[in-house]
Amino acid sequence: MAQTYLIFDFGTDEEAAQKARHRTDGWKQAFHLDRKMLVRFEREAPEPADASKTDGKAAKKSKKAAETAETADAAGGQVRVLVRLDFSDHEKLSHQRWIDRIPADDAFKAAKHEVIAHSDANFETTAKRFEELESEPTPPRAR
Repeated sequence: MAQTYLIFDFGTDEEAAQKARHRTDGWKQAFHLDRKMLVRFEREAPEPADASKTDGKAAKKSKKAAETAETADAAGGQVRVLVRLDFSDHEKLSHQRWIDRIPADDAFKAAKHEVIAHSDANFETTAKRFEELESEPTPPRAR
C-alpha cells in the first residue's frame, strides 16, 4: 500500500480548516474514498496569558463569561489538518492525482502544505503522530 501524508498548516484560521474538512468529506462521499482518505485535526493551544497581568476583576467574571473566554482562547491556537492517502499499489495514478489535486484546491491553497511519502525520513514519526490524533466524530448514517 502506498501511504502518503499531506500536512496543511492553517495557522489560527479555524474557519478555513473547517472548510477544508468539509471539502474532503464531500470528496470521500462522492468518490467512495472512505478508507483511502483519512483526515485528522491537530490543534495546539495558544500560549497562556501571564497570571501576573490579571487582576481581581478576572476573578469576578461570571462562569459563562469565563467559558466564553476559554473557547475564544482555544480557537486562537494553531490548526493543522493531516490527510492520509492510502491507495493500493495498482492505484498509483489515482494516488498521484489526489496528491496533486488536494493542495491545488481553493480550500487548501491558503495553507502551507507538506507532502510526506513513504520513502521520506520523517514518515514514521508522522504516521505515529497521525495515529495518536483522535478522529473527528462522524455523524450517524441515514438508512
